[in-house]
Amino acid sequence: MFPIRDVNENVRQPIATFILIGLNVAAWLLVQGLGTAEPLAKSLCEYALIPGELLGKAPLGAIIPIGQNMGCQLEQGSLFTLLTHQFLHGGWFHIIANMWFLWVFGDNVEDVMGPVRFVIFYLTCGLAAAAAQILTNPGALVPMVGASGAIGGVLGAYVRLYPRAQIITAIFLGFFYTTVSLPAIAMLGYWFFLQLAGGLPALQGAGGGVAFWAHIGGFIAGLVLVMPMHRPDFLAQHRARNAY
Repeated sequence: MFPIRDVNENVRQPIATFILIGLNVAAWLLVQGLGTAEPLAKSLCEYALIPGELLGKAPLGAIIPIGQNMGCQLEQGSLFTLLTHQFLHGGWFHIIANMWFLWVFGDNVEDVMGPVRFVIFYLTCGLAAAAAQILTNPGALVPMVGASGAIGGVLGAYVRLYPRAQIITAIFLGFFYTTVSLPAIAMLGYWFFLQLAGGLPALQGAGGGVAFWAHIGGFIAGLVLVMPMHRPDFLAQHRARNAY
């Protein structure tokens, strides 16, 4: 299932959501060279989160392969990568899917927080997502990139705020697809189930390079943090405009 749009009108313009999408796109263009081999590899080596490197569980100077005839030489881990990895992506589908989810769901979460609180919430969920992934595999040497953990937090907040909001969803059946309207709790509950289904085998080393526990950690952080981070007056205005 893939969300097309939600039926949930804003009261305010999603300024922070626009800015976050712009920063991700700018990083993809200016830092990662639109995914071309050398800039992409360099960005992974310098700005991705590598748990084993950050925690000092891998020998300094070791080379980890990241592509054909390319590798990263491990150095002293930097806490800065806990932030920078959130704005990098591994490919075109990765960034397009992440930015689409942020666009569909981020504006409504921002609407009840305001732009400053939303940015703090978003980055905090990204940090929680990174922590969850590190805890499940602290010695991992696979570079971790992507906004998925922070966006998982946005999804957690959305489903808690608007469980009955309707999501126009594409359902793919082989070469055919159809669209249906589903409540957010069904569509995003299914998304969370997929993360758990992938995350449990990942604990045994069968994750296939997908940071499932970052998605799970971000989602749970969003569920928890949305209540102290939102403004009740903004939520009342939003709900007055929408009937679920």
